[in-house]
Amino acid sequence: MMVIVGAITRLTESGLSMVEWRPLIGFMPPLNEAEWTRVFDLYKQTPEFQKVNFWMGIEDFKKIFFWEWFHRVLGRLIGLAYGLPLLWFWLRGTIPQGFKPRLIGFLILGGLQGCMGWYMVKSGLVDEPSVSHYRLAAHLGLAFLIFSLLLKTALDLMPQKQTSPAPSPALKKHAWIALFFLILTIFWGAYTAGLDAGLIYNDTFPKMGETWLPYEMNLYQPYFVNFFENHAGVQFIHRWLAMLTTVVIVSFSVHAHIRKQAAWQTHALAGCVIVQLILGIATLMSQVDLTLAVLHQANALILLGLLVVNLQRLTFTPTKVKTG
Repeated sequence: MMVIVGAITRLTESGLSMVEWRPLIGFMPPLNEAEWTRVFDLYKQTPEFQKVNFWMGIEDFKKIFFWEWFHRVLGRLIGLAYGLPLLWFWLRGTIPQGFKPRLIGFLILGGLQGCMGWYMVKSGLVDEPSVSHYRLAAHLGLAFLIFSLLLKTALDLMPQKQTSPAPSPALKKHAWIALFFLILTIFWGAYTAGLDAGLIYNDTFPKMGETWLPYEMNLYQPYFVNFFENHAGVQFIHRWLAMLTTVVIVSFSVHAHIRKQAAWQTHALAGCVIVQLILGIATLMSQVDLTLAVLHQANALILLGLLVVNLQRLTFTPTKVKTG
């Protein structure tokens, strides 16, 4: 839910509507007109209002305020949903041996994610009416990391059987390579979103206009900067990373079939990456339609989860879980 609402918040340009960070007392939205006027006056002082949304009245402001407020409320609820049961199981002594440091680590990561979110928002409240795409990528990347580690921990706590025959080292390596390319693609997807780079070259794929390489690729010097900060360059890298990642993941599925070590996880992974590529192309061609873009981000998380499940299946070694 957090990742989906975060996507909606970004795509509706709502992320800079709350200029205050009150992690302990900011749970409630404005409850009267005086408070709405106060927070709207704060927003009027931001670059986004002065340069982009200067036409807004307070009713328009309330619409974008809602998504950012809801996003932050979900963050607080996640903290409660995680922290209170952790305390309960800790006091009862039912946490399996060896898991306490990991579970505390997740609590710390959750707090860091909240701080990273505010650090990202701050970058859009100073001079430019947009957040740093590097900070946005770090915020999204940390969310995906927390999800992956939570999923890995859940799988570690579940009874599982070692695959038979034992997975080959080559197949394990193939899975790790797939994870590497997926992470790169996700980061460049975040760069694309942060720069609004998906709003250009919407009419052709895989070509960018009439050429394979966008003419703007020489805009910045040194040349490699274009891969990170040039809108056309960032979209170009994301396109080809996505296609390359699709090939790597589908070939992993084929590899597993050849070695007779395929399972439902393998089939689901291959199907999911093809869906993800289709969603990405559809999002681009639609000039970043809200529904398609949200589905694209949500499916990226599902894809990462399926890859984690596949890696767990290939690397899991049974251990006896004890509480204490």
